Amino acid sequence: MTTLTLLVKASNLGQVKQIDELLKAQFAELDVEVKVLTSSTNRWVQVSLSGEDEAIAASYINKKIGTCPTNLENAKNSHILKGYIYKIDLNKQELIVDVGIFEPKIVLATVPLACLQAQLVDGRKADLKKISEIYGLAERSPLSIKPLSSVGEEGEVLQAELSAEQVDQLHTWQQSLLDRLIILGASEEMIENVLERTRLNRDVIDIETLGMFEHAVTCKLGTNAAGLVGIMGRYLRNSVFVVFNAKKSLDLLSDNTLTL
Repeated sequence: MTTLTLLVKASNLGQVKQIDELLKAQFAELDVEVKVLTSSTNRWVQVSLSGEDEAIAASYINKKIGTCPTNLENAKNSHILKGYIYKIDLNKQELIVDVGIFEPKIVLATVPLACLQAQLVDGRKADLKKISEIYGLAERSPLSIKPLSSVGEEGEVLQAELSAEQVDQLHTWQQSLLDRLIILGASEEMIENVLERTRLNRDVIDIETLGMFEHAVTCKLGTNAAGLVGIMGRYLRNSVFVVFNAKKSLDLLSDNTLTL
């Protein structure tokens, strides 16, 4: 039997059921039994695979969905770690990121304000609250980071910065001049259904997948992402909505009141 921790967090049993149905449909032609486990640490989803084709199923999951390192030894071999923002600590001015290390104990990663200033605002002295609001960084958001310190057995915190891939994504969003509505806690199918039902699909270019239950809805030029929240929120009551405003992010870079 093979047990994997998916690079997915589930906030309710409905999402666990969706994952179970997705995997069973994907592996319907394989000789493998799939069980989704619900008692994982910090809402990470674990699955067990058993049968002659479990190696094939495990390979698919690793490639298409991704898995967590779960322990420090596995994390040592990773130049890039993917996870979720666990907390935006305004007191310490740092992002705390859960990257799926919880054996033998939980190890969280921290991205200090200085790194965010250097990577996102050209070194300007913007505080964490402003940077988070402008770039749509929120708790439960997927995030890709690069470790700056070695992962040691004694440490419970891993120092990191945003990965080049993560920075490129945010800068691409910024340069597009288009608003994006980040929706946390809903599948792509659910979002598509709501957009069609409310006819907001006329104001949307596409839906970008950030994670299994995290997506960014790209608005057409002239459409305000904040204006979609009230309408979509009626149908996605268990979701969290975060607005990325490209114009405001560019304004932050030209704010002369923020010293370098």
